[in-house]
Amino acid sequence: MTPRRLAELPTPALVADRDLLDANLRAMSAALPGPRLRPHVKAHKSTALARRQAALGHRGFTCATLREMEGLAAAGLGDDLLLANEVLDARRLGRLDARVTVAIDSEPTLEAAAAGGVREVLIDVNVGLPRCGCAPEAAGPLADAARRHGLSVRGVMGYEGHVVGVPDRAKRTLATEQAMALLAKAHADVGGEVISAGGTGTYDVNRVATEIQAGSYALMDTAYAKLGLPFRPALFVLARVVSVSRDFAVADAGLKALGMDHGNPAIEGATVWFCSDEHTTFASEAALPVGARVRIWPAHVDPTVAYHERIWLVSGEDVVGELPVDLRGW
Repeated sequence: MTPRRLAELPTPALVADRDLLDANLRAMSAALPGPRLRPHVKAHKSTALARRQAALGHRGFTCATLREMEGLAAAGLGDDLLLANEVLDARRLGRLDARVTVAIDSEPTLEAAAAGGVREVLIDVNVGLPRCGCAPEAAGPLADAARRHGLSVRGVMGYEGHVVGVPDRAKRTLATEQAMALLAKAHADVGGEVISAGGTGTYDVNRVATEIQAGSYALMDTAYAKLGLPFRPALFVLARVVSVSRDFAVADAGLKALGMDHGNPAIEGATVWFCSDEHTTFASEAALPVGARVRIWPAHVDPTVAYHERIWLVSGEDVVGELPVDLRGW
């Protein structure tokens, strides 16, 4: 039987405030209408939520995994899919009924795209985040090689992920400009109409990108909430207090329900001490009895969502729907 009230949900449960979620989607759509935003589905891994974004005019999507690409294509959301990660086996992508673009940063990833039947690529450029991406000066030669393989080079991609969480807006803006100067230099050598970059933390200060790959804005987390962005945290893990001691309480949600790479989650009116496999230990300002329900706000939304099979939608205390997290896995 489907729960009708928030208090009826089994814990731990991943929950989103529908009204805040919708407000976040509308706010971003107003700021970056239509193709100016290429939502990153890794943040929510839900075709149902992607449909909400598409309904607001965002028909192109950014993906992190083959599974996300396949799921969006199967859901009829394959107008323009970008796999923003390098892959060495692209055969699954070449079979999709969708427009597929893949990021490449080397000859092996170029060859894999060509062998897999991919027809369009972006040259992934390292703009300061020590992850994927070729050196800016290597972008032009790689683009030439891609064209020799018969691929269409749509442009460049670069992620300023090392600066998206800088608390000071002026410093975040300057660091973004420095990163995008590298991407603009590479784009001058590569050509193409696309400069794909950005995220929730830099969506409004990145002046170079033709499209922004923001994703976390929809559900938000406590890390991004510190930046003063016009998006409110909508996602929390509902848990129950299962044990109470004199100085602390313990709730039934822990490391296996919460993304922890950005630090401890938050509980309003409490200090979180630590999380273990299935528990969060915290000190509350008010005495809480065993059985009390608490809302645990994650510091990083993306891995938190990936731990769960569904997001329950609530309005006030009423359960009003659910969003299957159907793009998990690889």
